Parts: sequence; structure tokens; C-alpha cells
Amino acid sequence: MTITRRQALQLAGAAGALAAMGLPARAQADTDTLRMGIAARGPRHSDPNLTTQGSDNWATEQMYEQLVRPEDGDFAVTPDQYKPTLATSWTSTPDARGWTFQLRPGVQFHKGYGEMTSDDVVYSFKRAMNEGTNRTILSNIEDVVANGPLEVTMTLRKPDPLFLGTSAFNNNTSIVSKKAAEEMGERFATDAVGTGPYELVSFASESGTKLKRHEGYWGEKAKIGNIENVYIADTTARTLALLAGNIDIMEAVRAPGWVDSMKGRDPTLVFDMTVPGSFNTLHVNLTRPPFDQLKVRQALMHAIDREAVSQALAPMGGVLAGLQPANFPAGFSTDQLPEELRYPYDPERARALLAEAGFPDGISFSSLCSQREDYASTMLIVQEQLRLAGFNMDLRMMDHTAYHADNRSDKNTLAMHSSSYPPIPTQIYFQQLSSQSEVKGDGSGGGNYSHYGTAMPGIDGLLEQALNSTTYDDYVKACSQIELQVLRDLPLIGLSTLSFTTARSGRVDLGYPVKSGYARWRFHRATKSA
Repeated sequence: MTITRRQALQLAGAAGALAAMGLPARAQADTDTLRMGIAARGPRHSDPNLTTQGSDNWATEQMYEQLVRPEDGDFAVTPDQYKPTLATSWTSTPDARGWTFQLRPGVQFHKGYGEMTSDDVVYSFKRAMNEGTNRTILSNIEDVVANGPLEVTMTLRKPDPLFLGTSAFNNNTSIVSKKAAEEMGERFATDAVGTGPYELVSFASESGTKLKRHEGYWGEKAKIGNIENVYIADTTARTLALLAGNIDIMEAVRAPGWVDSMKGRDPTLVFDMTVPGSFNTLHVNLTRPPFDQLKVRQALMHAIDREAVSQALAPMGGVLAGLQPANFPAGFSTDQLPEELRYPYDPERARALLAEAGFPDGISFSSLCSQREDYASTMLIVQEQLRLAGFNMDLRMMDHTAYHADNRSDKNTLAMHSSSYPPIPTQIYFQQLSSQSEVKGDGSGGGNYSHYGTAMPGIDGLLEQALNSTTYDDYVKACSQIELQVLRDLPLIGLSTLSFTTARSGRVDLGYPVKSGYARWRFHRATKSA
């Protein structure tokens, strides 16, 4: 491989990150250590209740477990697909408001903190409900009580037939040691204790984390002895570190052409992708004329070639006909929708709708966009498509953190948002469409950047119906009606899905295929050849 002087300097930066962790420059020869290249400047927490930086979850995924979980490398689409983990079995009441879990006996915490009991489970859930980053979702839990050393009952305020997915398999409700948390206090944020197949060895805020195999693990022990998460924020440096063999796996660059470019440089690389991955949505601010007019929003839909957007991001991009992927509950494929809600790409139809709305010469407006590769790539494509249909969008690029702050302060007209969701439709509806989540100018609101449900009637009633369903089938029916209502009103547009992707050395075998799931996966079944 030939590299330029600039690339050599960037590779030196990656080597510096390795050196900061006290690691040798090459990873290939060590078959008992797996090195992961993380796309961030450094870890913030190792406590699953505090993680606000998604990249930190690569460590927490190895260190902690929940009561239940899906198969490795996948989502559980229906409740029956969850597997016993720290719970061996569970039952629910007919109204889906009471859930009782039988706990696995003999589960040992890391670092000699003893056996897991119902006290640890109660402590972990209440801690998540009071202090975690998913308090809104967990607010439906009214109480958690221990019925004995190995049984816990949870009482909900409202029915939840998908409770296993909304709350039991949730990063915040990972089970931690009550004794360790109380002993460590603030230090627990970077030295937390779980039950997973790996335990924390060291936490360096400037460079990364080291983990080792948990020898007292209740299940099959991890095959590779050590995991090292090396934080390399620069995408070129991270890429070069993988190509040079300094790391074994890396968070990929989700930009057009990157995967093909990498295959050309090293055809032995393996790419793992979650489907659907992130949901890329576009909020239409209903308080900004002329987007308060339905015909203008319909013109916007006909102006965007969603198929072309997904193809430009191939092989990572996927098509959204509504807000849910077709293979998720309540999801529709295009041919399953009523014809008037399909909105095929048609710039001429878009221009005609703008003329009917009183804008025969088109409209001009400005929008903000993040500089991050996936945001910028998508919105630059959309900008050109809109121009052909009479929408002249001045796209103002800015720092990713600042972009989200401005969205939260209601400063955007067409706000793109990218987030991963499980097959639980009400999560995106609540976070991005509910009137309770309406954005506020002072930044105190939520992620409903369109003002749907306040600027015009929304889906709050249907959402309440879904959230009060006592059966899975009734839940899905209510969510399907939400999908259709959103396509009629168009406050939020499903642009595309974008697979979360990693690239790994051909020497590493994960031990299972990555099909779907969150932007992290476990390494306990992985093996590595010399």
C-alpha cells in the first residue's frame, strides 16, 4: 500500500492513540487481543446508565447484560424472539401491566463483587428510571419490587406488550452491582461493574478502554481474552490504522463510495452492516411559511427522489416508504400504500403543486446541515433534487454538535435527523412527532422539530391508543394508522435508512452474522487468526 506524506502523518496520529494506551503498533500477531477503532476523541463513561456518546457502547456492550436480549447480531422484531439472559423466564398479566422475571442463579459480578440477586435488579432499574438517559421511555414503570432473592416484579402505569424491547432490553437497564455502585460513588462512572463476558481493566479518557475476559462468566466464556477500544476520531487515520494492521475492526465512514474504495485497497476486508441501521428523517417546520401549506409539503415529497438518495449511499442506504422500514412492525413497502400516499419522484408534479400553492416561480429558503459525512452527503443530494423542482435551498454547513443545538432551539427549516431505533414504532413517534416532544426556542423542548400536534392536529390520539394496547396486534394496527396519517400530513419525511457499518480484518471472525440491531455488537464469540 502506497501512502502520501499527509496520510503518513495521520497514521502517526493513530499510532499515537495506540501508544497512549501503552499498546504496540501492530495488532495482527496477537491473536488473543481484538482492537476496535472508535470514531470519537475519547471515552466519556463506562456506566451504561450514563452513556451519551454512542461509541462508548462498544465497551458497555461487552461488560453488561440485561434480563433478556435478542440473538447476537439482530433485533427481536416480535416479543417471542427475546432470549433468556439474566432472567431465565418471565410472565405478564393479561393487561400487559405486570411483568414478573425469574432470575438466573449463580451469576457472578466482575471483580469479586459476588452473586447477582433481585436487589441488584431492583437497584439497576430504579437507578435507570431516576437518573438514566432514557428516563422518558422508562417513565412507564411505576414500581420494581423483589419477591425473593431470584424474582422481580415490575408494575407499569400503562400496558406495554413490547415491554421486553422498550425497557427490559435497554442500555440503561443493564444490571449493575448495587454493592459496587454504592462503594465507588462517582468513580463508578468510569469503573462500573457488570456481569458480561468482559470486565473493565482500564479507562483512559484521552485514548480508550481495555477489557479482559470475565473468567467467572455464567455462560460460555469469551474466546478472545482481551478487547482494546482505541479512540481515533480522524476518519483517515482510523482507516489507515486498519489497513496497516494496527487495529482489527473500525467504525466505518458512512459516505458515498467509501466501502468500494476500501474493497479496492484491501479485498480481504469484511464489512458488517445493520439493516435498517439509522433512520434518516427530514422535519418540515410547520411554523415557517410556506411550509405550513400542505401542497408545498406534497411538492417537497415529489421533489425528493428517495430511491436515488438510498442508492447514492449504497451499499449502506435503504429506502423508506414511510417512517418505519418495511420489515419492521407497522412498516409499509411502497406498493402496499394507497396510491395517493406513494409520492413518486416527479419534479414537474412538484412544480405544478407549488404553482397551485401560489408559487409559480418556486421558493427560496435556507436550512442548516451538519458537516458529518452521513448528514452532509444526504442533504447535498436532496439540495440538488429540490433545485430541479423549484425549491432553492441555501444549505448552511456547521459543526455537528452546534447543528444539534440549533435544531433543539428551533432554528431550522428542514431539519435532518439520524437515529437508530429498534422495531418498536412508538419510540420514533413519541420522540419526533408527539406534541409532548415539541421543540422550544429556549432549547428545553424535544425532538419534534416540525411542531406537529401544535401547529396542526397530529397523531397524539393514535399514539395514546398504541401505548394503551394490551396486545401486540392491536399495537401494530394503531401504529400503522400513524404511518398513514403522517404520510397524509407530511410533517416528517422518511428520507432513507443508513446501515451502521464496521470494517474488519479478514483474520477476525465474529462467530455470527450481523443482520440488524443497534450500532454495537458483542465480541464474546469472536476468534482471530494470525
